[in-house]
Amino acid sequence: MSEPTSSLLADTICRTVELGVSIVDAAVDEQFTHLWCRLTTPDPRCPSCGRPGRLRDHVQRELTDLPVVGHPTRLHVHVPRYLCQNTDCATDIFRANIEHLAPPRLSVTRRVRRWILQRLAYDRMSITGIARTLGISWNTVNTIALDAAREMVYADPAHLAGVRVLGVDEHTWKHVRGNGDPSMVTVIIDLTPAVEGTGPARLLDMLPGRSADVLTAWLQARDANFRSRIRIVAMDGFLGYHTASKQSLPQAKPVMDPFHVVHLAGEKVTACRTRLQQQICGHRGRKGDPLYQARRTLLTRIGLLTATQADRLDALFADDDHAALEATHLVYQQIIDAYAQPDRRHGKIGMYKVLKRLTTGLPDGLDELAQLGRSLWQRRTQILAFFDVDVSNGPTEAINGRLEHLRGIALGFRNLTHYILRSLIHSGQLHERINAL
Repeated sequence: MSEPTSSLLADTICRTVELGVSIVDAAVDEQFTHLWCRLTTPDPRCPSCGRPGRLRDHVQRELTDLPVVGHPTRLHVHVPRYLCQNTDCATDIFRANIEHLAPPRLSVTRRVRRWILQRLAYDRMSITGIARTLGISWNTVNTIALDAAREMVYADPAHLAGVRVLGVDEHTWKHVRGNGDPSMVTVIIDLTPAVEGTGPARLLDMLPGRSADVLTAWLQARDANFRSRIRIVAMDGFLGYHTASKQSLPQAKPVMDPFHVVHLAGEKVTACRTRLQQQICGHRGRKGDPLYQARRTLLTRIGLLTATQADRLDALFADDDHAALEATHLVYQQIIDAYAQPDRRHGKIGMYKVLKRLTTGLPDGLDELAQLGRSLWQRRTQILAFFDVDVSNGPTEAINGRLEHLRGIALGFRNLTHYILRSLIHSGQLHERINAL
């Protein structure tokens, strides 16, 4: 087979044509596939004066390229060097420009940079797995990924374009203390695509700490046009986030997420059950105790109960000693039913009635319901706002789950900055910008 045909086949298989180089030789060793290449159209113009130079010699630049049939690849590119013949130019010798092939000061081709980000964003690969596939160090892969994430997020004004609905939640990024970083971060999500049905929610940013000051500082750092576009902020019951939203986004409507309202009511059901368990039995729940046996059934929606579960609840509430638990369980179910109403107006009326009853004339012995009533009545505006806008923090919780998965892939993070940038690659919906690199 002639050399031109061999080169054409190799260039086609390895897709080196998109790099602007052509393969002239190849070899393999135990670890790498080596490809020797030349530039197809070298640029002989001097970078200083712009005049064509005279060929002097060639130097070799070694670059990491995409793996070939599962083996790491090294490109050995013959880069021409030229003599500038302009006597008035300060440059004597210069290399042909290969920035189309590899970014300055990087030892990988441009498509490797894109490939690394695609593996992180699409395949959820670990840095270790990518480094092993490419045959380069963990630090090199990590640096490339983090630098690219900074460019696509913090250096790109379009990253915050079109945001009208925000989701705010806290996230535990590490479960041990140390390194001076807080264990909690504030997660900021763009819910606009999910609300408008144009796509999935996306992670906008993560902020060290969990407080009103943290969220306020981030909002104030954004321009006035961005803040004026925000019309809804969905969040949990944390008062700090509500305070920050009210101060920095006075035109936006704060919404307390239904999940957290139901979860708070469910916690009171559990608290009432454990209190009665101690009062009646004098010990924590055991296998044969009716209250302990019903611990999961009590948190199940009435319409989803099996016949066995329904009988268990009937037997439990037949005992007058469990009257407080029955009342607390009833309120819990009423809150769920209010959110489940297909007519949002009826749901809002039902929720308001529940909140009102919890704050007026509760009998003695319903301590958990009294606590729940005080907590929910204080946030009644944010709770009832859900029925007007139908926006929840569900997508935010879903992204929180993805971040937990990311932590599992990486077997833990120690550097918060790295964790934030990796999270943005993982859940920031950067796919289009990654593919355009």
